[in-house]
Amino acid sequence: MLPGRRYSVCGICGVLALDGPLQLPDLTPERMIGVLRHRGPDEFGAWRDERVFLGHARLSIIDLAAGQQPMAGVEGKCWITFNGEIFNYIELAEQLQALGHVFTTHSDTEVIVRAYEQWGDACVEHFNGQFAFAIWDRPRQRLFLARDRFGIRPLFLAEHRGQLLFASEMKSLRAFPGFAPALDTAALTEVATFWTNIAPATPFAGVSQLPPGHTAVVQRDPGGSAPEAPLPASVRIRRYWHPNFLPADEDRRRVDPVEAEKMAQQVREKLVAAATIRLRADVPVGAYLSGGLDSSTTAALIHRYTDHRLKTFSVGFDDPRFDETDWQLAMAAHIGTDHVTVKVDGAAIAGRFRDVVWHSETPILRTAPAPLHALSALARSEGFKVVLTGEGADEVFAGYNIFREAKVRYFWSRDPASEARAALLTRLYPYLSQSPPAFLRKFYGQGLDRPDDPLFSHGPRWQNTRAVAGLLAGDRTGAEERAVQRLLASLPAEFAGWGVVSRAQYLEMTTFLAGYLLSSQGDRMLMGNSVEGRFPFLDHELAELAGTLPASVKLQSLVEKSILKDSVADLLPGTILQRPKQPYRAPDAASFTGEAGRTLVREFMGEQPDSVWHSGRLAALLRKWEHGRLTSVRDNMAFVGALSGRLLEHDFGPGFEARITPLVLEPDAIAWRGN
Repeated sequence: MLPGRRYSVCGICGVLALDGPLQLPDLTPERMIGVLRHRGPDEFGAWRDERVFLGHARLSIIDLAAGQQPMAGVEGKCWITFNGEIFNYIELAEQLQALGHVFTTHSDTEVIVRAYEQWGDACVEHFNGQFAFAIWDRPRQRLFLARDRFGIRPLFLAEHRGQLLFASEMKSLRAFPGFAPALDTAALTEVATFWTNIAPATPFAGVSQLPPGHTAVVQRDPGGSAPEAPLPASVRIRRYWHPNFLPADEDRRRVDPVEAEKMAQQVREKLVAAATIRLRADVPVGAYLSGGLDSSTTAALIHRYTDHRLKTFSVGFDDPRFDETDWQLAMAAHIGTDHVTVKVDGAAIAGRFRDVVWHSETPILRTAPAPLHALSALARSEGFKVVLTGEGADEVFAGYNIFREAKVRYFWSRDPASEARAALLTRLYPYLSQSPPAFLRKFYGQGLDRPDDPLFSHGPRWQNTRAVAGLLAGDRTGAEERAVQRLLASLPAEFAGWGVVSRAQYLEMTTFLAGYLLSSQGDRMLMGNSVEGRFPFLDHELAELAGTLPASVKLQSLVEKSILKDSVADLLPGTILQRPKQPYRAPDAASFTGEAGRTLVREFMGEQPDSVWHSGRLAALLRKWEHGRLTSVRDNMAFVGALSGRLLEHDFGPGFEARITPLVLEPDAIAWRGN
C-alpha cells in the first residue's frame, strides 16, 4: 500500500486559446480562481503556456507540502487540474507501476496523469471515483476533459472571443473579464418543468455543462461532427458510461427465495466495499444521518466493518411536519456514534437563502437545499472536511414513489376503465382516498394511452411543476419540446427494451439526481462550506450490480428497496428498517414570512427593468403570498422558483462585481507552477 495519502478536493478553471496565443486580461487568474475559494480555501495554484491557462483552488485533506496543482506528468508533457477523488488510486498505482510508470508523489492526481499516459482517453473507465478534470497534452496540443459517471463533480464550458473557458462553477466563467452570459428564458423553462436543465444545457445562454459519464476533447482540426448547442462547436464529446438494466422480460421475472438471498449477499458485499473505500483519508470522516434507511445503512456499515470512530450529523426542524430528530437519535444510539444536530426554522432558511442560490447557480423550486447548507456548516465547524451520505440509494434500488407510481400506472394502462386499478394509487398516497375519482383520472391518468412513451413515468411530476414557467417573460414557444427532444435523443439504444421501472430509474438518475440532488442539494451545499461529500450508493460497481437485478426484487409488489432492506436487515433496528419512507422536505414560502424573509422578498421580487421574469405575474403571486394564500404545492414551487430566479438574475448580472470583489485574490496569493 502506498504511504502518505495526499487528498484534495477543489475547484478548477482554465482557458484554452482556440486559434492564436492565449489572451488573459488583467486579473483573470485572480478572479477565476478567487470565486472558487469556497471549494478550496487552503491553496491556490496556476500554470500557463502559450495556449492554455489552468487554475486550481485546493481544499487540503493532508500535507499541504505535496500534491499541489496544477501538476505535471512525465517531462512536463501533460498538465492536469483536478477536482475530486479517485478512490481506487492505490490499486491503480500498483498496476501502473507494474507497467513501468514511476511515481514522484502519492497523490491520486498523479495516478490520473499516469493513467492518461498509459490508456489515453479510456483512462476514465479505470477510475472508481467522483471527478472532473482537465489535462493539457502539450505534444499533441490537445485538451482532454472528463466528468464522473453520475455527475457528482460539475464541469462547465463556454466559448468567448476565440477561447474556451471551463470551470467547476459557472461563476468562475462569469468572472472572466468581459464574459457576461444572460439568463436564457428557454433554459429556465426547462428548470420549471424538469426541476433542472437537461444536460448539456444550463440556465445561462452560451454556457454548457459536460454531461455526466462523458469526456470531451478540444484540438485543432478535431474532425467529426460538431455537437449540438449549447455545447461549444470546438468540443467533441464521447459518452463512456451510462446506467444499464435488464431487458423487460428478464426484469419482471419472479425470483425464488434462494436466488434472492444470493442477490442480497452480493449487494451486501458491494455495499461494504463501496463504503469502506470511501473512508480512505487521513482526516476524520463523518456521516450524515437523516433517520431513514439509506444514511442509516451507510453509518451502520462503517460501524460494523471498520474501527472508524464515527461522528454523525443531522438536520432537524422546529416544525414537526418536517422533523425526523427522533429517528436520527434512535439510529445514532443504536450504533453508538457521537451525534450532533443543527435545528433549522424558517428564519434560518430565509437568512441563508441568497447564499444558497449563489452556490446553486440555478433557480430552485424548493428551499430544501438551505437546511443542507446549514448541515455542512455544522460539519465544518466540528472540524470535518469529509462526510459520507446516503444519496443515490433511492435511484439505484427503486426507492421513490415515482417508481411505484409508474408501476401502478402501467398496470392501470392495460385496463384504463378500471376503478380498482386506479384505486391502487391510494396505497402510495393515502390522502388520495379523500379525492374524487375524477381527480385521480385527470392527474395520474394522463398518458395511459401511451404506456410505452419513453417519458411515461415522469409525465405527472413534470406537469405539476410547469406553473413556474408561466412567470417568465418573453417567448417560450417550443422551449419545453426542444428539451424533451434533447432528452429523447440522449437515451441509449437499449432504453426501449427495458421495463417501466427501469426506464423510470434511468430518467431519475440522469435528470433529477444529476441535475438537482447531486448539485443544488449535494456538491454545491457541501462545497459552499468547504466540505466534501462521498456517496457509497453511487459507486459504479454497486450501481452496475443493481442494474443486473430484476425490478421485482428491488420493488417487490409495492415495497420499495426490498433487496436493499434484505441485504442490511441485521445491521438496522426494525423500526428504521420498516419505517415508511419520509421524503426530505423543508418549509417553503412560509420561511419568508419573518423579518429577514420579507426584507429579501421586498428587495428582489419587486419590478425590475429588463428582467426575464414577468413583473405583472410576479406581482400577483406576491399579493397571494402576502395574504397567506400560497397553500398548494404548485404555488409554493412558483414562489420559491421566482424568488431564487430573481436572486440569480441579480447576483450574476448587475450585482456580480459587488458580490465577487471580496473574493478576488491578490496576485501573490497564487503559486505559479514551473514549465
